[in-house]
Amino acid sequence: MRIDETLLNEAKAYAAKNGRSLTSVMEDALRQLLNRATEVAERPRVELITSDSKPGFAPMVQQRLDAGETLEHILSDLEDEEWVERARNAAR
Repeated sequence: MRIDETLLNEAKAYAAKNGRSLTSVMEDALRQLLNRATEVAERPRVELITSDSKPGFAPMVQQRLDAGETLEHILSDLEDEEWVERARNAAR
């Protein structure tokens, strides 16, 4: 077995610092590698939730942006309950 000299020196230093043999350090490292590979293989596949929404603003907001209003101005209107109700009705 050939091991990169720098890696081997780091492993030796680690073993000495922790009062262990180089063999025990190498065995533990190999066990951890094999255990991780097994855990990954046994891990269930994760299905991510996706959306079919189109990116962008709500139609009423986009219309106002297209008309030259600033987003800041449009957002300030959100405080106006009447505008919010109109936006809800327009979305229906």
